[in-house]
Amino acid sequence: MSGPKTDLAIAEVEAAAARLRLSGTVSDIQARLDPAVLAEDARQVGLTAVSVGVDGARRNPGVVAAAVAATGLVLARHRIAGIFRRRRVRKPVPAAPRSSD
Repeated sequence: MSGPKTDLAIAEVEAAAARLRLSGTVSDIQARLDPAVLAEDARQVGLTAVSVGVDGARRNPGVVAAAVAATGLVLARHRIAGIFRRRRVRKPVPAAPRSSD
């Protein structure tokens, strides 16, 4: 049979277990948010991204060449446009002679 004292003891045990779980969760969060851990995680992600990128470039050199060419064209668009937009020197048109009539 459960009485008030038994219910209170069960509640205290459950509360203590909940506090332990919460304390463990807070410790885990603090460990994950440590700046050294975050920096190492970011370094690992960066290295993985570079590795995947290099592997992709090795498998698809044509795509890489096209991307580099497109980037070069975008960066040099003003110079390229200037080549086609050169001003032409216009020769002056001689004036028609005035008639003395």
